Amino acid sequence: MCLGIPMQVIRHEGVFAICQGRGEARRLNMSLLGEQQPGTWVLAHLEWAREVLSAEEAARILDALDALERVMQGGTDIDGLFADLAGREPQLPEFLRS
Repeated sequence: MCLGIPMQVIRHEGVFAICQGRGEARRLNMSLLGEQQPGTWVLAHLEWAREVLSAEEAARILDALDALERVMQGGTDIDGLFADLAGREPQLPEFLRS
């Protein structure tokens, strides 16, 4: 399984950019997005920047990845990483409601 990882643009190198996220730096191909300003969050997938993210979107994805890592290590305390979901009943999408 491949996961997209939020990374923040640090500097440009032609069509590539050095980006940092989750404790590592990568050289991403920016051809799909064009040049992005340093500080911009992008979704990295297989060494390509695929999508520009808001800081809030990046934070939600990073929290979900942290929760996945905790669960894989046997942890169960992940509610704080899903603050938008914790403490409420799940809702069916409108089209599935009778």
